[in-house]
Amino acid sequence: MTEQHPATSVAVLGTGIMGSGMARNLARSGLEVRAWNRTRSKAEPLGEDGVRVTDTPAEAVDGADVILTILYDGAAALETMRRAAPALRPGTAWAQATTAGLEALESLAAFAREKDLVLIDSPVLGTKQPAESGQLLVLAAGPNPVRPVVWPVFDAIGSRTVWVGDTAESAAATRLKLVLNSWVLNVTHATAEAAALAKGLGVEWQGFLDAVEGGPLDNGYMRVKSAQVLRGDLEPSFATKTAEKDARLIVEAGERAGVRLDLAAAGAERFRRAIEAGHGDEDMVASYFASFDGEAP
Repeated sequence: MTEQHPATSVAVLGTGIMGSGMARNLARSGLEVRAWNRTRSKAEPLGEDGVRVTDTPAEAVDGADVILTILYDGAAALETMRRAAPALRPGTAWAQATTAGLEALESLAAFAREKDLVLIDSPVLGTKQPAESGQLLVLAAGPNPVRPVVWPVFDAIGSRTVWVGDTAESAAATRLKLVLNSWVLNVTHATAEAAALAKGLGVEWQGFLDAVEGGPLDNGYMRVKSAQVLRGDLEPSFATKTAEKDARLIVEAGERAGVRLDLAAAGAERFRRAIEAGHGDEDMVASYFASFDGEAP
């Protein structure tokens, strides 16, 4: 592939918590943006920001310089791209940002080869607020010649892009994302569980915060997440049901590598119990509710 010019148009497939913010920032950066979402009504507000909402994935990708997929999982990304197939052009750059896991990425790479697309393995680190403010961390693996094509896209959605490989098939970006997510999810569970124990023992949470303040155990993320629990504000920046999916992908990746991940497996089970208790669409710190057999105090 010869070196290409920067993209001027992008198709965003998936406008959920993450994709909607990404589409807005792409449009605000001056790119022509077409977006598709399985439930069109959820994408309609993007029209106010200059995004053209389409009825089908094929309409969205028709003529686009870059296709950006940011869907629930790898299966959803593959199914959506298959629906877009009639309008796909050989040589088009496909930035695959869905947290898909290792097995699904192999299927996505096979589809890209079949359709002669240039796949960039490009999961992002961040949640709703960074997506809305264009401050995501983009982890990317893809061939050098395509990088100028996708830089306007990555520059619009992220504060930084870290290139970790020159081929998507290496899964270097996905592997790094799984390691990062294992840390984020474990810190989330640790925060939720400590807050639950404090509640059960009658310990004021502020006392915990005062005890760790300024020391190596202090953590800004922990403070933000625990504050959500105490306020009862579970507006999702990252939904519990999506966190459970990611936890299971992490466990599966560990199994493939011969690495036993006891915390990740237990964390997936906590998320499952929280979902079962009705907290699947709330923020993943709803792991807190998995600590109680009945209604949480």
